[in-house]
Amino acid sequence: MAHLVSDLKREFRPMLHLAAPLALAELGWIAMGAVDTVMAGPLGPAALGAGSLGATLFYPIAIGGTGLLLGMDTLVARSFGGDDQLECRRTLVSGFWLATALAPVLMIALWALIPLLEALGTNPAVLAHFEPYLKALLWGVAPLLYYTAFRRYLQAVNVVKPVTFAFVSANLVNVAGNYALMYGHWGFAAMGLKGSGYSTSAARLYMAAVLLGAVIWNERKTGNPLLRISWRPHLDRLRGLAALGFPAALQMLLEGAVFGIVTVFAARLDAVSLAAHGVAINVTSTTYMVPLGISSAAAVRVGQAAGRGDSRGIAASGWSALMLAALFMGGAGCALWAVPNWIVGIYTRDTAVITAGAALLRIAAFFQLFDGLQVVATGALRGVGDTRTPMLAHFGGYWAAGLPIAYILCFPLGWGARGIWAGLSAALILIGSALVACWASKVKRLK
Repeated sequence: MAHLVSDLKREFRPMLHLAAPLALAELGWIAMGAVDTVMAGPLGPAALGAGSLGATLFYPIAIGGTGLLLGMDTLVARSFGGDDQLECRRTLVSGFWLATALAPVLMIALWALIPLLEALGTNPAVLAHFEPYLKALLWGVAPLLYYTAFRRYLQAVNVVKPVTFAFVSANLVNVAGNYALMYGHWGFAAMGLKGSGYSTSAARLYMAAVLLGAVIWNERKTGNPLLRISWRPHLDRLRGLAALGFPAALQMLLEGAVFGIVTVFAARLDAVSLAAHGVAINVTSTTYMVPLGISSAAAVRVGQAAGRGDSRGIAASGWSALMLAALFMGGAGCALWAVPNWIVGIYTRDTAVITAGAALLRIAAFFQLFDGLQVVATGALRGVGDTRTPMLAHFGGYWAAGLPIAYILCFPLGWGARGIWAGLSAALILIGSALVACWASKVKRLK
């Protein structure tokens, strides 16, 4: 125990140094979506609904592709920790080719949503905005995948400032693009919601370019070894990277699908309940971004310690990341419990929505700590190459427990939206507890 306390003291500062920029980058991601929603408001309800629908459908498909690249966290960090710079770069090359192969697959899957929604009888006014918006978003699929590959590589070799800069500055690019393309300023034609899609794609291209520049700059400092290795795709390496990332991608899809389903539940209730549910989702998604950044840092620091063969370093990295998440999400939970009316009041002045939303945030306060622990434990386990356990935990917690509980409480027992959030709370408490226990067991076995 004395060794662990000493190791945690030594690890806490470098973990915070790595996690803070990554958490800020994740907040930049959600800020971009919020800006798009606000700037689409003046276009009218049909355009606003089409934008929300497009973003909701784009995210799970895109996240499935980017999730397959999460294995780079493990492979690059291990190689970097073991001082095998050549292997780090080989994994980057594999990530580049995997992103290249995934881009057309994801684009086809997204394009197929257009005839699917037509066949499902989607409102024609919404479809009129949705189709050109989604087609404009397709141009950003490949840049988003390349950005992900470059980011996983850079953060695994402790180069994180460009990641933060890329996302923060990309928000400015997106705002300028929306202003020019949506409403026809600076000599551009007014494209409406389609202009927002092009602006988002341009922002993603910009992010990929910034991180490519960071990779090139980092290479110049080390003698450009990336230029001296083979760039031919290696099928065994690609299969290994995809196999490591597949459970992580599936876990993210399982989680995203649950929140989509409970939103459908909420849509069957009254308008106030749906609005309150939407506000609560936005608030909890924002707080979640910080431990998501810490999770990436945990994967890197644990992976680097694994590459060095340092079992004490593995333990210290994982536990220090969990402590960081507990501190932040514990504070977030206290805020949601103490001032929920004020928080909901940021989004709306409707008294009924504020009252209903405040009740949901007080339920969410109970799972904030566990939500932070589960995502960071997922990252720590990914650092030692275990992406399967988090997938199974999310399937069991969300689909076997949380979703049925949410449905029963919401409809048969008549709790409404409060029942939905009680189900989510139960799921996240189960998942968070299970994954922390799995991490503790993993550390014990490593010792």
